[in-house]
Amino acid sequence: MTNPSLLASVTVPEEVVAAWRADFPILHRTVYGKPLVYLDNAATTQKPRVVIETLQHFYSELNSNVHRGVYYLSEQATELYEDARRTVQRFIGAASPQEIVFVRGTTEAINLVAHCMARTRLRAGLEILLTQMEHHSNIVPWQLAAEQTGARLRVIPITASGELKLDHEDELFTERTALLAVVHVSNSLGTINPVRELIGKAHEYGIPVLVDGAQAVAHLPVNIQELDCDFYAFSGHKVYGPTGIGVLYAKRYWLEEFPPYQGGGDMIRSVTFERTLYNEVPYKFEAGTPNIAGAIGLKAALEYVQSLGLERIAAHEQQLLAYATEQLESIPGVRIIGTARHKASIVSFTVEGIHPHDLGTIADREGIAIRVGHHCTQPVMDFFGIPATARASFALYNTPEEIDRLVAAVQKAIELFRG
Repeated sequence: MTNPSLLASVTVPEEVVAAWRADFPILHRTVYGKPLVYLDNAATTQKPRVVIETLQHFYSELNSNVHRGVYYLSEQATELYEDARRTVQRFIGAASPQEIVFVRGTTEAINLVAHCMARTRLRAGLEILLTQMEHHSNIVPWQLAAEQTGARLRVIPITASGELKLDHEDELFTERTALLAVVHVSNSLGTINPVRELIGKAHEYGIPVLVDGAQAVAHLPVNIQELDCDFYAFSGHKVYGPTGIGVLYAKRYWLEEFPPYQGGGDMIRSVTFERTLYNEVPYKFEAGTPNIAGAIGLKAALEYVQSLGLERIAAHEQQLLAYATEQLESIPGVRIIGTARHKASIVSFTVEGIHPHDLGTIADREGIAIRVGHHCTQPVMDFFGIPATARASFALYNTPEEIDRLVAAVQKAIELFRG
C-alpha cells in the first residue's frame, strides 16, 4: 500500500480536478442560493455521469433477470452482471471472480460472515477480537454472534491520537481467538490501520481476519492477495457507485465451508421437500434476484476510478487533508479528533462552546454539507469524552476553495455563538 505521506508530495493540477468535477452533475447545483460544497463523502460519494447513464441504459434497454433466461435481454444482462464481478476481482486484486459475492453493502457482508461463523466456528470459550474504533456494523453483528454461541468479544484499545494500541501485540492473539475483525480506515478518525501487519500476525496463530474496507477502496490502492485477509467488505456507494450494492470478498475455502446465508432462488441446484442441493460459489450466497443494475453501475464506477488513477486521487485527497487540518487547527477553540500519523481524507473536529449539530446547521445554510454526530462509532466518542463531532470528508472532486468556505462557516458559527 502506498504511504500517504509520499502521496502528499504529488501535485494534481487544478485543471485536472476541474475536469473531474465536471463529471458529477450534482456538483453544479446550489443549496440555499449558494454553490453546493459536498464534504460528506465518508457517508456516501456523489455519482459521476457515467454511472448515472449506465443505470439509465440498463433500465431503458436491457432490464431483465440474470442466470435464468435464454432470451437476448437476459443473456446480455447476465454477461454484464458477471463482468461486474470480474471487474471487482481485478479492482481489489482477488485471485478469482468466484471469491466475489455481491451483497447490499458492507453491513450485509459482515453480517453474512458473522452469521456463518456462528453456525460453523464460534462456541463458548472462544473470543472475537475487535478494535475500539470499529463502526457499529462491525460490532453489532459480532455481539449477536457471541450471544448465540457463548463466545465473547475482546477489544484492542486506541490511543489519544486515534491509533490502535499495539505495544503488546504478542498478547493480542491466543488459542481462544476465533477471528479478528478490523476496520481498514476509520470512518470517524480517518486512521489508516496497519492491517497487513495485523493479518500476518493473526495468521501466525491460524486466526482468520475480516477487514472492513468501506472507507478504504475509494482512497487507497487495495490488493487482496498482498493483504492476504480472509474476508474483505466494501460498499459501492462509497466508491462513486450506486447504493444498495456491495462486495464481500472471501477466500474460496471459506465460501465452500460456510452454509448458505439465505435461501431462495438462484442459490440452489435442485430442490425437493426432502433435500436441497446448493449452487456453486459464489452463487450459493446470492439468493433471489440480485441488484443487477447496482452491480453494473458499480462496474462503471470502478472503471471510472481506474481511469483517473487511484494514486493520483489519493495524492489529491492527501493534500486536501493536510490543508484542511492546517486551516482548522489555526482557529482558536477547534479540536481535531484523530491525529494518527497515517490518515485518509477525513477530519473530525469539535469547536469549543458549539454543539456539532449547531455547527452543521450553520454550515448547511452556507451551502456546505458536513456530517455531525457520533458517525456510528459511539465507543470512539466515549473514549474521547464527547457526544459527537463535526466531520468533513473529502473526495476526488473537492478543492481547497471548498475548504476555505468550510473554515469561513466555522468562523461564522463562532461569531454567532461566542460573539
